[in-house]
Amino acid sequence: MPDKKDVAFFVTCLIDNLRPEIGFSVVTLLEKNGFNVVVPEAQSCCGQPNYNGGDPLNARKIARHFIDIFMPYDYIVAASGSCAGMVIHHYPTLFANDPEYQQKATILAKKVFELSCFLTDVVGFEPAKTKHSKITFHDACAGLRELGVKQQPRKLLKQAGYEIAEMNEAEACCGFGGTFCVKYPEISTRMLDKKIINAAATGAEILVTGDLGCMLNLEGRLNRQGSDLRVCHFAELLADADY
Repeated sequence: MPDKKDVAFFVTCLIDNLRPEIGFSVVTLLEKNGFNVVVPEAQSCCGQPNYNGGDPLNARKIARHFIDIFMPYDYIVAASGSCAGMVIHHYPTLFANDPEYQQKATILAKKVFELSCFLTDVVGFEPAKTKHSKITFHDACAGLRELGVKQQPRKLLKQAGYEIAEMNEAEACCGFGGTFCVKYPEISTRMLDKKIINAAATGAEILVTGDLGCMLNLEGRLNRQGSDLRVCHFAELLADADY
């Protein structure tokens, strides 16, 4: 476990604008592990929408600002695999023609952690027990494939007392994919409906994931269908544990 020190919380756009309660859950978890959580007020988007949308010029502008804001910290934690993956894997290549910021991006990438990876692989956090609920877990594409996030959140949730009922094709995309769901809505909806059918078949009370894009996509479709299946970020469940 690292010495107790400041941890910078990269809030991410979707948490900031749509699910701030998840951000408070992240702060609760980090503080209960003895860290002083710093939320830099000048932080911005990581530039992922521009990067994925074929706009590297503005992606670099945003990334330079992001690097300058977060560089002073030893640990930067995000509750989103896709946003963390953007900084860790794509920032260094984004600045291939800018040696100064490529070096900074490479240094910063080593300081950035997805939340469950930080809690398990860096901190060694063992959550307290909570109420026993049956849940199922959706593996978000970016976290799984870019960062290897799979067992980390499951380990934490099991330690907290949750029963995990694995759905069929848990690693399959939910159909969000950023702009994919806008460009190809029919294909996206078919993928989403298949994911929901697989989740519901487990009999779980809660569908859990670790990426806000997936969470909002799943939640929106379930609400439109009138389903009682609740959708949560794993940070919310862990923060609710009794300490």
